[in-house]
Amino acid sequence: MKKELRNKITQRFSQAEIGRRLGCMQQSVSLWLNTRVPADRVIPLCQLMGWEVTPHELRPDLHPTPISGIPEGVILPQKQQGV
Repeated sequence: MKKELRNKITQRFSQAEIGRRLGCMQQSVSLWLNTRVPADRVIPLCQLMGWEVTPHELRPDLHPTPISGIPEGVILPQKQQGV
């Protein structure tokens, strides 16, 4: 995971808080932040982040377009609406 993306996530939530909210261990979250987020955790993490991080940013191999994986009707934060 790119440093900028990792920082965006960890500025909002600690690894432990992400783990608690997503039902996994802090160590798992640390692994994701240093490698990549597992496919089944991409959407839940994006939801937790209020869509400030998109599925495309986390896993472009699974979500090839900027809006891929974002549920219909979700209003993206202002900075991403032009994507």
